[in-house]
Parts: sequence; C-alpha cells; structure tokens
Amino acid sequence: MSAGVRVDDRVTGAIGPGLLALIGITHSDSAAEVEWSAEKLCTLRIFNDADGKMNRSVTEVGGEVLLVSQFTLYGDARKGRRPSFVHAAQGDEAKALYEAVVAAIGARGLRCARGEFGADMKVSLVNDGPVTILLDSSKVF
Repeated sequence: MSAGVRVDDRVTGAIGPGLLALIGITHSDSAAEVEWSAEKLCTLRIFNDADGKMNRSVTEVGGEVLLVSQFTLYGDARKGRRPSFVHAAQGDEAKALYEAVVAAIGARGLRCARGEFGADMKVSLVNDGPVTILLDSSKVF
C-alpha cells in the first residue's frame, strides 16, 4: 500500500504502508471529534496478523498516515443534480480542526503526512485488498 498527494508539480505528502484517510469536517465538530478521529485511525485493527486476520492497527504494523482534507465528503446529492456542501465547515474553522487531527496522530507516535488544505489536490492510492472503511464520529450509521 502506498499513497501520495500532489499540488501542481510538487508532492505535499506521501506514505508507504499505512492509511490514507480522507477527512470531512462539519460545523459541529470540535476537539472531541479530533481526539476520536486520531484514536480511531491509530488503533483500528484492519491490518493482517500472521494468520491473515485483520487484527493489527497501523500503529502495531509501524505504518504511516496520509491525512487529506475532503469537504466533498459532506456533499448531499439527495435532491437535484448538484450536490450541496452546506454541512461542510469552511475556511479557518475547518483548517484548524484538520491541523489538530494531524497533530493528534503525530502525538500518538505516528508519522502523519498531509495534503494541502483547500488546494486542488491529485491523490493517488495503491490500495491493499482493497480495504475501505467509512468512519463517522457522530455514529449515524
């Protein structure tokens, strides 16, 4: 597994084995969601153990995290033909929480590469499995 982010002609973040996490931030998010997200990403047991079972975390396997801010995760396309992004936090509010998640992951001993907040990013991923998990701190699903 590997992942990277490019903005224009420069790499802003890249990792080898680990997690690519696309993170959406909404207006009601706070420090509680920052801590929940960092803890969940660092401890979620989705890497194989010696028996091939998903039983190890990114921390246990010595992996890295690439965190990419993605406001379109809050796109609501239930009505009409154009998604609405009214639930996505904007600007400084969203950037501060994004940076806080990066710092909280780093504080847990993992290298956390990043995209560039608000930029037109080109994200690449070589997915192992593939394994794709949707996490929601508000526990709607």
